[in-house]
Amino acid sequence: MSSASLHQRPLHNPLNDPNPLSPPSSQTSQKSTSFLQSRTTLLLLLSLLVILGVFYPYIQFPQNGFLSYTSKSSPFESKWRDYSLSKAAAFVAKNNTLIVCIVSEAYLPFLNNWLISIVRQKHHDKVLVIAEDYATLFKVNERWPGHGVIIPPVLESQAAHKFGSQGFFNFTSRRPRHLLQILELGYNVMYNDVDMVWLADPFPYLEGKHDIYFMDDMAAVKPLNHSHGLPPPGKKGRPYICSCMIYARPTNGAKLIMKKWIEEMQIQPWSRAKKSNDQPAFNWALNKTVEQVDMYLLPQSGFPTGGLYFRNKTWVKETKGMHVIIHNNYIVGFEKKTKRFRDYGLWLVDDFSSESPLGRLD
Repeated sequence: MSSASLHQRPLHNPLNDPNPLSPPSSQTSQKSTSFLQSRTTLLLLLSLLVILGVFYPYIQFPQNGFLSYTSKSSPFESKWRDYSLSKAAAFVAKNNTLIVCIVSEAYLPFLNNWLISIVRQKHHDKVLVIAEDYATLFKVNERWPGHGVIIPPVLESQAAHKFGSQGFFNFTSRRPRHLLQILELGYNVMYNDVDMVWLADPFPYLEGKHDIYFMDDMAAVKPLNHSHGLPPPGKKGRPYICSCMIYARPTNGAKLIMKKWIEEMQIQPWSRAKKSNDQPAFNWALNKTVEQVDMYLLPQSGFPTGGLYFRNKTWVKETKGMHVIIHNNYIVGFEKKTKRFRDYGLWLVDDFSSESPLGRLD
């Protein structure tokens, strides 16, 4: 019953009762009962309106028409949810250059370890952390305002994805899109996986004005004066370049590689039978554009793969003092990577977390 009809209902007036002292008739009793029921209904409706008013800010109305409940964002959270890549890049870039990584919450300790090594080379001021979940976005910007950004759509990446899983594929497959967006904004961009450690400044090694720079993922030892061109294809018909460390300039050539990389990932999606990741697609993209793009292979002595640095003590000794960035690959698992870094004195967060812009994250 609407509130309008309630106000139109005639009320019993004892002044008009011809027998005011006589017991109420059954009709009068029914009217009183009906009035009480109507008043109860009105109170319930008012209560519902009050409840709706309190919880309305928490209710979302998505395009599919279903209601969903979410916690109300604080002003701090709202600010960083609305923080766009273009704003973040403009704030962080130095000399038109960004150093970026892509991180989910599970890898925050590795992010911190990587950051400490970059602080020691005095390049941390140009680091932009691309968060793949809101927990990471808020944590980074709480400790280091403006250095974290999220690029929708947001994946469900609450846990560390195992190498070869569909979650890992979904996580890494966004990399070329992110890098292409940055190049389209006109910035030079260096990308690093966060299971890396800087031992020296890599920028002096970015010689010339090539479109894109990268490191080999092969553990076989190369001569110190090896070629800086794209290595020849291996047994699978493509080279073995690591997509973990890339430096690209905002040229047509670099953008072409990113677009081709995206295309190759669409051609070779993840499946249970073929548990792919983004790296084969990157190598196919390089192989198919080698005649159109100016590429540069970084020196192996400075940018060794983990399969060489952590497994060939003789080579490490012979190239001592030449190492620039070390990649903790050729090993799978969060705990195993952490232990290996510790064994080689490269897990910096234990004793030097105060050097990181994020501080201690325990």
